[in-house]
Amino acid sequence: MHRNEVVLAGRLSMEPAHRELPSGALLTQWRLAVRRPGGMPGFQRSDAIECATFDDEVRDSVTGWQLDDLVEVEGALRRRWWRGGSRYEIEVRTARRLQQAPPRSRSRMGRARAEAEARDPGTGIEPAAADAGASGPEPVDGEEVSQRRKSA
Repeated sequence: MHRNEVVLAGRLSMEPAHRELPSGALLTQWRLAVRRPGGMPGFQRSDAIECATFDDEVRDSVTGWQLDDLVEVEGALRRRWWRGGSRYEIEVRTARRLQQAPPRSRSRMGRARAEAEARDPGTGIEPAAADAGASGPEPVDGEEVSQRRKSA
């Protein structure tokens, strides 16, 4: 008897993203961070597992998920091929959020975003600074960190 069933519960580490494939199919992908069982040798304590679905109902249920939500998915392990490569991922047939992520504390980037929202949306400059000829806020470090987290 052959069997390919996967059940995962973990933290959402990449928000769902939708894209249309050359075939015209709509693919939704996201990533879960799943802890390994305790007592295992080695330094890695969790695995980042790619998930994907072509199912409209699953797509609708995952659309509102946010980073760090605790979620559970059921599906099958698949290897998808494309020109130049392949990868293993879970093709999800059911998905549900178990627990919404707690509100995040304002990180340096979060503060920078909040400050930017308070500025004039057309220029990104505080209205008083625009009158004085200022060029706007200094760039904030951390962009690279957020990009690495998205790709991890």
